Amino acid sequence: MQLLQNAVKAMPNGGTLTVEVTAPDSALARVSISDTGRGIKAADLPRIFDPFFTTKADWSGVGLGLSLVHKTIEEHGGSIRAESTVGKGTTFWMTFPADGGRAHLA
Repeated sequence: MQLLQNAVKAMPNGGTLTVEVTAPDSALARVSISDTGRGIKAADLPRIFDPFFTTKADWSGVGLGLSLVHKTIEEHGGSIRAESTVGKGTTFWMTFPADGGRAHLA
């Protein structure tokens, strides 16, 4: 939800938000979230998952959103990465191990 909320905020005048789920191979599941928003400066990308890091002029939050996303994904054995171009948008890729076993709720 945090990534979706951030994407919407990055497009205050509208834009395109794309969510895609793929299986690059039988052992992995990948979710990508892309927006056509304002983008993230290349110099800021290495810090976006740091606690309390923000580029927002107004501190409407506490700067923990992406660090919590990162921590949660890693706790599930996954990884996250981002690519961005200022003025064109941002894409986050989350990759998780796929479990070929039976779902625990089935």
